[in-house]
Amino acid sequence: MATGYSVVLVRHAQSEFNRDKIYTGWCDSDLTSDGVKEAKNAGKILCEYGFEFDLAFTSVLKRAIKTLYFIQDELDCHWIPVTKTWLLNERHFGKLQGRSKAEVLEQYGQEQVHRWNHALHERPPPLAEMDEHWNGYDRRYAGLPFTPVGESLQQTLDRSLQFWHNLVVPALKAGQKPLICGHGCHLRNLIKHLDSNCSLGKKQLETPNAAPFVLHLDSNMRPANLQFLTRHGNDMVLFKSSRRS
Repeated sequence: MATGYSVVLVRHAQSEFNRDKIYTGWCDSDLTSDGVKEAKNAGKILCEYGFEFDLAFTSVLKRAIKTLYFIQDELDCHWIPVTKTWLLNERHFGKLQGRSKAEVLEQYGQEQVHRWNHALHERPPPLAEMDEHWNGYDRRYAGLPFTPVGESLQQTLDRSLQFWHNLVVPALKAGQKPLICGHGCHLRNLIKHLDSNCSLGKKQLETPNAAPFVLHLDSNMRPANLQFLTRHGNDMVLFKSSRRS
């Protein structure tokens, strides 16, 4: 009888836009020098815990791709297959992308910004065609039937679940051990949705840069707990399911 599954999730390391407090979304901001150190440290943490992976998933944005690369470097596992998919991209923040968070707050006010950040169906102002951050001519998205100009949390969640059910769940059921390197808003809302019947669904989940999480699932693929890993074994469990087996 299956006892359960586990999957490791890591938000990308610090990017230049993170450092400068800029809305990033689908902008392709690179890692900072501190971000490179953070990514390598994440790999060291996973190495200390003895993790081994059979495959990895990441977005098509360089901050996540490079974070995964440095983690793989520490684990000496560049040979495992890596799937890069736009489904793992950060939420598309529309017209807010590339703008400082302080500037956006000053222009639109705290109440409106809070709604964009937390209300499930609120969309930020759409990005205009031919804006410098518009993705219409980006070859990475040539196969999409549309050009994203801004997403609500629900729209981001919809593609998160498409990724989860079509790629991650089959890998877990096949006995594979996946590593997912993604983005804060994307991972946070995926975890909260999967955990909708547990205590975490009522809380704000923080996803620090390059901090490995282990999502433990029961035999029915329902979250049992979420474990945050740190160096030297000082880890903590962020939630435990209140479900009964």
